[in-house]
Amino acid sequence: MAMNITEKKIDNYEVELTIEVEAAEFSKAIKRAVKMLADRVDIKGFRKGKVPQAILEQRVGKDAIIAEANEFLIGKASREALKEKNLIPVTEPKSEVVTNEEGKNFVFKVTFTPYPEVKLGEYKNLEAEKVVEPVTDEQVAEQLEQMRGHHANLIEAAKDDAVADGDFITLDYTGTIDGEKFAGGEAKDQPLEIGSHKFIGDFEEQLIGAKVGDKRTVKVTFPDDYHAKDLAGKDAEFACKINSIKHRELPELNDEFAKKVSAFQTLEEYKADIRKNMETNAERRAVEAQRQAIIDKAVENMTIDLPPVMIENRISQMIRELDANLQTQGMNLQQYMAFSGMDMDKMREDYRESARKNVLTDIMLENVAEEEKISVNEQELNIEISMMAQMYRTPPKQIAKYLQESGQLFNVAETIRRRKAMKFILDNMAGAKKVDEAPEKSAEESTDATE
Repeated sequence: MAMNITEKKIDNYEVELTIEVEAAEFSKAIKRAVKMLADRVDIKGFRKGKVPQAILEQRVGKDAIIAEANEFLIGKASREALKEKNLIPVTEPKSEVVTNEEGKNFVFKVTFTPYPEVKLGEYKNLEAEKVVEPVTDEQVAEQLEQMRGHHANLIEAAKDDAVADGDFITLDYTGTIDGEKFAGGEAKDQPLEIGSHKFIGDFEEQLIGAKVGDKRTVKVTFPDDYHAKDLAGKDAEFACKINSIKHRELPELNDEFAKKVSAFQTLEEYKADIRKNMETNAERRAVEAQRQAIIDKAVENMTIDLPPVMIENRISQMIRELDANLQTQGMNLQQYMAFSGMDMDKMREDYRESARKNVLTDIMLENVAEEEKISVNEQELNIEISMMAQMYRTPPKQIAKYLQESGQLFNVAETIRRRKAMKFILDNMAGAKKVDEAPEKSAEESTDATE
C-alpha cells in the first residue's frame, strides 16, 4: 500500500504517526465497505451483496459506509506502518481521522506507547558469589524442638495451675470501645495458644498468671492497618474469663523419640539426618540466590527507558492472576481486600516494585533470545502444554485448542523462549556448569497436543 508516514514523539514515551494513504486506496475501501454492508443488510428487491451503493446509502446512510471504510483502512494501514517503522505498541493505539473525503488522500493519526528501545549490556561470563550459610548446632536443636512440639501431649492443668507461655486455653471474652460493644468482639470458649500471637498486641501475655475461673480485663490497641477499618487505631478493653488450661507436655529427646518420629534407631542418627537435609536446603538456596544475582546483573547491564504504562499493565496482570487463584479457593478479590484491610491503590503500590523487576527481566530475556537466535520448537511447546494439562487436569488437546482460540499460544511460546534465554545466561556465567533444562518430560508424556 502506497502511503506516507510521519513520526512524532508526543512525550518521553508516546508516539504519534500521521499516515497518509493514496485516494485510490480510500476508494477501494469504500467499495469494500459497500459490499460488506450489503452482505449484512436485507433490502427488498435486492439479493444480499448486490445492493447498489446509492440504495445502500439511503438505507444505512453514507456515514455508516465511510465509518466501515475508515475502520478497515485504519487497521490495514496501521499494521503496515508499524511494520515499516519497526514499532510494537505496548498500549492500544488510538486513531483519529484527519481527512476521509472521496477523491482525496485518506489521512489519519494513530497514537500509542511503543515497546522501548533496548541496548543489551554484558550477559555472558557474569560473576556472582555463591554463599552457602553454614548449618549451626543451634539450628539443628531448634528443628528438634519444633518436632518435639509437633508430638507434644496436652494435659489438663492442675486446679491451682496458672496460665503460662505455651499453654492452650479456652476463654470467654467481650470487647468494648468507649464502653460500647463492637462486631466480632465477643466469643465463648475461644481456643487460644498463649504465645502464638494470633490475637492483637500483647493480649495473650496479659492472661499469663490467671487461673481457671479467673476474670481479667485486657487492654489493647488495634493496629492502624487493621483489616476492619472501623476498629483500626482504636483502644479496646476485653473482659475475659478463663475456662480451661492445658499444658503442653514435650516428649523426652532420646532414641525412643527418634524411632517414633523418623526411620532412624538413634537420636544421633536422626540429628545427623536433620543436619544433612538443612545443608542440602542451604546449598539449594545459595544456588538459587547466585542464579538470581546473575540475572539481576544482566538486567542492570541493560540500557532502557521503561515506559511506566508497562509497569501498570504488569500490575494489572498480577492482580488478575491473584483474583483467579483466589476464586479457586472459593474467595474473590473484593473479599480478600476486605479481609486484609487493603484497597486497590495500596495493592497496586505493593505490587509496583516486583512488577517493575519482572518487566525488566522479561525484556532482557526477550532481547537475549533475539540476539542469540533462540527459538521454540513444536516438541517444547507440546511438553509445556502437557504440563499445563496435568496442572488443570484437562486433556492436552483441549488445552491446546483453548490456547489457540484465545490467542494465548504465542504467550506460552514466549514464556518457554524466555526460560531458554535464562538457561543460556546461566550456562554462560563465569565458571558455570551446565544448568539442567526445565521442564523435562518423559517420551510417553510428550504427546503432540497441537495437532
